Amino acid sequence: MDEQRVRGGPPQWWRHGPPWWDRWEEGERAPRWPWRSTAVVTAFVLAGSHFAAHGQQGERADLDPFARVLLLVAGVLLLWRKRYPVAVVFGTAGAVLVYLGAGYPYGPVLFTVALACFSAIVAGHRWAAWGAMAVLWAGHVLVGHWLYAWLPPSGDSAAPWGEEIVVATWVVAVAAVSELFRVRREQWARERAERAEAARRRADEERLRIARELHDVLAHSISVINVQAGVGLALLDTDPEQARTALTTIKDKSKEALGEVRQVLDTLRAPGAAPRAPAPGLDRLPELVEQAASAGLTVDVEGEPPRLAPGTDLAAFRIVQEALTNVVRHSGSRHARVHLAHDTGALRLRVDDDGPATGKDAGGSGNGLAGMRERAAALGGTIEAGPRPDGGFRVLAVLPLTPSADA
Repeated sequence: MDEQRVRGGPPQWWRHGPPWWDRWEEGERAPRWPWRSTAVVTAFVLAGSHFAAHGQQGERADLDPFARVLLLVAGVLLLWRKRYPVAVVFGTAGAVLVYLGAGYPYGPVLFTVALACFSAIVAGHRWAAWGAMAVLWAGHVLVGHWLYAWLPPSGDSAAPWGEEIVVATWVVAVAAVSELFRVRREQWARERAERAEAARRRADEERLRIARELHDVLAHSISVINVQAGVGLALLDTDPEQARTALTTIKDKSKEALGEVRQVLDTLRAPGAAPRAPAPGLDRLPELVEQAASAGLTVDVEGEPPRLAPGTDLAAFRIVQEALTNVVRHSGSRHARVHLAHDTGALRLRVDDDGPATGKDAGGSGNGLAGMRERAAALGGTIEAGPRPDGGFRVLAVLPLTPSADA
């Protein structure tokens, strides 16, 4: 539906700005001197007025040096139209009004006022532009209907009112086009800012996602390594075989952690590329139970997980992993229970241990619960974590089976 509206609507450049707009905006932030455009316009005004004088010979005064100076002034003033738009629009209007009041031929000199007006309105000085053009039109009416008898050329008659209507229409048309461009320019600026904000938000979300992944992978593996290192040191002299088993576990867990960290970092090197290995999910729960057992924690699993979307499956696995890691690090209990339940709309994960809390830290960062809440919130779910009334600690996660559109 959106694609159809885009195809049937205005062109892409009208909705988001022409391709050169960013470069134009950069030039506006650090205003440059528009030498080339000013030179072209000035040459056009001088040449066009020369030809217009031949077409109006006998009706208007001939071009003399003073007329050419006025044409040159009206054109050269445009060089400052980006830096001083208000002064330029009044300056060109004044030069053109003197030019017309002196009886010189009509011609492209009016284009200088149109360009100055356009620059002033686009720069946000709309009332200055409207005021300058109103002054020009009012001066033209005054010269054409009351002062013509005292101004050159001699024998001139009053201008027809139809001509004034044409001039007023020209003024309104120039202002309307300028206003339309100003509105589109502001819309382009807003859309550009929104796109930049969306890109920053996506980058922040991706950074948080990678931080959560690294935290969950490293916290779990390092907790197991920490426990096994303590076992190995305690049994190194009295039970070398058990110490060897602890060292083997440390080797396996460190290798696994390096592999998962490498997988996360690969997504940074090649954003958008398909992962080389599938993301973990609740189908790896037995493996997680074995890893917990190697750290001295017995885990009972109740219930079967439903079929989940990949993002929900990964979040559920990481939440269980972090909850069990916290039991290993902070609980005196060596027994934990994982309960899985679901209905038509939500998956409920509950991880319990019998406590008590040891108050010890195994090198964690303290961001485990925050990371679990962020994972659940990203899917439109919730996390409840805290002590149980009968002792121990409970983590309860409720995740929707169908993530929300925002998620």
